[in-house]
Order: sequence, then C-alpha cells, then structure tokens
Amino acid sequence: MRKKQILVLVAVLLSTVSLPITLTGASVALPDIAADLGARLAPVQWVVNGYNATFASFMLVSGSLADLVGRRRVYAAGVAVFAVTGLLSTLATDIVLLDVVRAVAGAGAAAAGASGGALLATSFEGRARTRVFGLFGTALGVGLAFGPTVAGALIGAFGWRMVFGLPAAVALAVLCVVPLLPESRDPAPRRVDTGGAVTFTLFLLLLITGFVEGPDLGWTSPLPLAAFAASLVCLAVFAGIERRRPDPMFDFGLFTGPRFLAFSTAAATIVCVLVPLLVYLPSYFTEVLEMSPQRAGATLIMLTAPTLVLPSLIGPVTRWVSPAAVVVLSLVLVGAGAAWLALAGPEAGTPGLAGPLLTIGLGVGASIGLIDGVAIGSAPADRAGTAAGMLNTARLGSETIAIAVCGAVLAATTGGRLAGPGFTEGLRLTLWAMAGLTLLSVLLCAFLLRGGSAVRQAAGKGVSV
Repeated sequence: MRKKQILVLVAVLLSTVSLPITLTGASVALPDIAADLGARLAPVQWVVNGYNATFASFMLVSGSLADLVGRRRVYAAGVAVFAVTGLLSTLATDIVLLDVVRAVAGAGAAAAGASGGALLATSFEGRARTRVFGLFGTALGVGLAFGPTVAGALIGAFGWRMVFGLPAAVALAVLCVVPLLPESRDPAPRRVDTGGAVTFTLFLLLLITGFVEGPDLGWTSPLPLAAFAASLVCLAVFAGIERRRPDPMFDFGLFTGPRFLAFSTAAATIVCVLVPLLVYLPSYFTEVLEMSPQRAGATLIMLTAPTLVLPSLIGPVTRWVSPAAVVVLSLVLVGAGAAWLALAGPEAGTPGLAGPLLTIGLGVGASIGLIDGVAIGSAPADRAGTAAGMLNTARLGSETIAIAVCGAVLAATTGGRLAGPGFTEGLRLTLWAMAGLTLLSVLLCAFLLRGGSAVRQAAGKGVSV
C-alpha cells in the first residue's frame, strides 16, 4: 500500500506542476509564435485563451466523470490528451491548428487535474491527506508562478516549441506509471452535468471571442456583438439548468451566504490581477523594455516568489489576527501594487519594478490557501465539496475572462502588435482598472465580513486557519 501511495503522489505532483506551465509559459512565447507563424494578435491570443477557457470549463464535469467511470481511467485519459496535444503543438506550422490543439489540451488538463486530486483524496487519509494536498497546491503554485521563468530559459535555449514539448515529455513519463496506480470510483456517483458543462463552456468561449475579435474587427461589428449576446444567453441557460438540478455542480444558492460570497469575491479578484500580469508582462518586458526572454522570466520571480514562501508563514499569524483581516489586507496589497506598477513607466527599469511586483506578490502569497480554508469552511458541511468546486471554477472563470479583457485593451492600444508606446499606455490602463476592481472588492468584503462574526462562525464549524 505504501508503494502505491508514493506512486500516486509522484505521478499526480509531476502532472500537476506541468499543467499551469503551458499557460503562463506560453505567454512568454507569444511574440515568438506570432513572428514564426506569421499570425496576427487575435489568433495568437487563443493560444492562451483557448487553453484556459476549456481548462476552467471542464474542471467540475471532469470530477463527476471520474467518480462515475473511475478516477485512474479519467486521469490517464487527461494526461494522455495533454501529452499528445503538447507534442502536436511542437509540430504546428499554422496558428489555427495550434489554437485548436491548445483548446483540446485545456480539456485534458482539466481531466488530469480534477481526477488527480480525487486520486490523492482516495489514497491518503487523516493528516497524511492534509499534507499531500498541501503539496498538491504547492505544485500548482510552482507551475503557475515559475512557468514564465522556465519558459524564458527554454525559449532562449531551444525556441518556443519546447514550452509545450517539455510538459508533454513529463506527461508521457507519468503515463508509464499510470497502470500501477489504484483504481477507484464513487459507489453512488451523481449524473454528469452535460448540459451545464456545455453551456458554461460556450459562455466562456463566446465571451472571449467577443473580447479577442472586438479590437480587430471593431466593437460594433456583427461577430463581436453576436458573440457577446450569445454568451449572455448561454449564461442564462446555464443558470437555469443548475437551479433545476437536485444536485447542481454549481450551486448558486451558496452565494446567498455573505461569508462564502466575500471569500469567493476575494479569490476571484486576486487571480484577475495576478494571472493577466503573468500572461502579458513577459511580452511587455521583451517588446518594450527590451529584455531577453530569460531576463523577463527572471524578473517575474519578484512577483511569484512570495507565493511560495508566505503560505506556510500565514497560518501562525492567524492565531492573533483574524483570517478575514488577512484576506482584506491581501486585497489592499494587490491593489496598491497594481496602482504602483501603473505609475512606474518604462524608464523605471528592473529596480523600479521590484517594489510593485513584490507588493502584489506579498498580497497573493498571504491569501493562498487561507482563502480556500475559510471559504469552504463558511459553507454548510454537507456542501463542502460543491463549495470547493465552485471556488475553483470562480477563480478559473474569472482569470479566463480577465486575460481576455486585458488582451482586448492591449490589442486596441497597440494596433494588434503588443509593442510600441501603445503597450505602455494599454498596460497602465489595465493596471488602474485592476486597482479599481480591487478597491471595490475590498469594500464589498469588508462590508460582508464586518465585525469579524463571519470568521468566528467559520471557526465554529471547524475551519483550521
């Protein structure tokens, strides 16, 4: 049994750290991809947007499918799809083909991520389960945080194709271990919510289509307008499907609880700042500040390093400081860092970037893990699994939309080139919008969590923070 547990842990951690690398890592490669494939900005943006949209859309349904047909089986399928699409990405000579392959890769990543977590949950118990899920979260954080750094080194040494090739090679290695992993399934699984999955996926893809094509075709052109209108219809249909289901994968009723709403808002706001910066700052560093890909990736460590150090230090702090206060303070730091970065022009150089990047990183790092604990603990105990899935979906959906919106602003101000003075203007505009969004989130969370009663009630339900 001990050997199988080790195999499960190693396999899941290796695949997990690879999944976000091709998201944030691909962002460093966007200028090289555009130049090599002779593509405009709009289709190049789908390299990131397509992957993230399907990844966000299929997370919940993948978990249900794993419970129904077997966690190892779905995990193997997800890792295989991720590996094959990664290899196909290294061979792509056409941007449309690359975009399609990346969208399929996102679905595979969702299956591997959701079923990988389920494999850990069924292979470990008690304190061991707590420890391995801490490692699981760290692996996701490492992949997300250091994707640009790894990608910068790979591009400098081997070219942009290796950004997809290396994670694919890791996934192929994991596949060799999969037959040795234990199989499990839920004896009483709920039905797969196909209607919800399809409508939510269409909502995200159509909304992103509007934002990606709007700057290029014009915001009043038929395609963007039709995409926005159809996305609203899909969102309404999705909400209707979930409200009618006896066991919805996305329970809108949980948002009527002020504590869960507050912490979900905070989680979504933080990724709306962090992830678009991880996606577009590398291009800004290389195209405007004229950094090499390696140096651009290394500079981003100032933004990402605190996310690996702070989570383990925050736990003891919450013995004396309310976790709700820490969450609100995290939002303040993220918003202040975004405003500070907006004030730092291209002439600031690397030293001038250190302060705002570290400030944002401190805010993000202080909230990682903590938000999950208090958010899930604020939901009814029998809805904890649904609450966790909703929190992750809120994060992934929000960051997907934020990436598309930021990309639309940058495309409009740079004439679709992500270069020149317009890039600085567009980035500054998005940073001020991020700071404003964070301020609104601070005010909403402070109102919903006023008096600290929310956290005391969450603690009474057994939340460990």
